[in-house]
Amino acid sequence: MAHIVFNNLCVDFPIYNTPGRSLKNHLMQAATGGRMGSNEKGHVVVRALQNISLELKEGDRLGVIGHNGAGKSTLLRVISGVYEPTVGSVVVSGKVNSLIDLSLGMDGEATGIENIYLRGALLGFKRRWLSTKVKEIVDFAGLGDFIEMPLRTFSTGMQMRLAFSIATLEQPEILVMDEWLTVGDANFQEKAQQRLNEIVKKTSILVIATHSPELVQRVCNRMIKLERGDLITT
Repeated sequence: MAHIVFNNLCVDFPIYNTPGRSLKNHLMQAATGGRMGSNEKGHVVVRALQNISLELKEGDRLGVIGHNGAGKSTLLRVISGVYEPTVGSVVVSGKVNSLIDLSLGMDGEATGIENIYLRGALLGFKRRWLSTKVKEIVDFAGLGDFIEMPLRTFSTGMQMRLAFSIATLEQPEILVMDEWLTVGDANFQEKAQQRLNEIVKKTSILVIATHSPELVQRVCNRMIKLERGDLITT
């Protein structure tokens, strides 16, 4: 059963080699979404998330809103296991799929086929299982013989089609997204949206960060707002 629980969670990012002059600190604070401070070692830190307590259960579709730097992407990355809490805890039960950095881990010098295995390994796919899905990935991405070419020879659209086809290969229990994905040309967008809609429909918990109130109203049944790392509304 999919379940997410945040308990007084905080996430800090240390800023090294930063002088303690008040003016520079003030300017840095104005330029970042988090709160400036210092840790027990005296290092300057930005607190990206502050005392987040939140519970998500099966059927929840959570929209996370807030200005740039408010902590939305950090929250998604905590759920995905990319960031660890500095203080407090997060417990995530269920298989998570992140549609944030679709091309993370892909190598421009490697072929399309090799990148399927590179990206698949980062997503936790078993190599033997992935080998049975290569043709499905290539067909869905519509790459044909280009799949044997180095990734650097692909257009940006072709790279994103491949990345999307890999990332959406398996149905997750928990799906995290940074805005609603729009990938590739018009023809690919149509079937990509069909696949994405089907995944969202079947996923137990959806967490999507967005600037669009209309998207939240259309897709979500819950909403929170983050402001400089603080949870303002639920």
